[in-house]
Amino acid sequence: MKYRIALLGALPAVLVFGTFLALMTAPATAEDFAYIGSKNCKKCHLKEYKSWEATTMATTFDALMPGERSEAKLTAGLDPNVDYTKDEACVKCHVTGYGMTGGFVDIETTPELANVGCETCHGPGGTYVADELMSLKNKEYKLADVVAAGMVEKVGEAQCTGCHNDESPFVAEGYVFDFEANKDNGTHEKYPLKYSHD
Repeated sequence: MKYRIALLGALPAVLVFGTFLALMTAPATAEDFAYIGSKNCKKCHLKEYKSWEATTMATTFDALMPGERSEAKLTAGLDPNVDYTKDEACVKCHVTGYGMTGGFVDIETTPELANVGCETCHGPGGTYVADELMSLKNKEYKLADVVAAGMVEKVGEAQCTGCHNDESPFVAEGYVFDFEANKDNGTHEKYPLKYSHD
């Protein structure tokens, strides 16, 4: 929004005011709120959220802090006393949406996106959580509509291998993630939905 207003400075006052009003009253797009944070998912998926909270994915940002998981860091050749919370090579796999529109920026700006949250696997919620789609107001939404708006219906290998690969200092060179063997490890319990959404 800041860059839009800065560009308006070169225009005549009438155009600036009219454009400003249009920007302020224009409906938000999915890009304006692409990631919404796991707590928003909790509203409808409490069991899944509580199950996820018990996983290491829910606390993986903490592993980047000095003194955390020291033994594993030493084994991987990392200094356990270093603060890795600003190290891009590390952060990208310990948060939600790093480098993406509306994704994690830093712990001060976007604390709700620290850790590997729901949207890491299911896609940015801002694209499909809306009153007319998946919401408390529309509990009988159609799954096809939500998937068309960006939700990842069937989590696959691609959601995992972006981080679970041999770029990680915690695995050997040439490591290949076995999706079938690991797809249910470290995520959350799968519960039947209250509504069919067919």
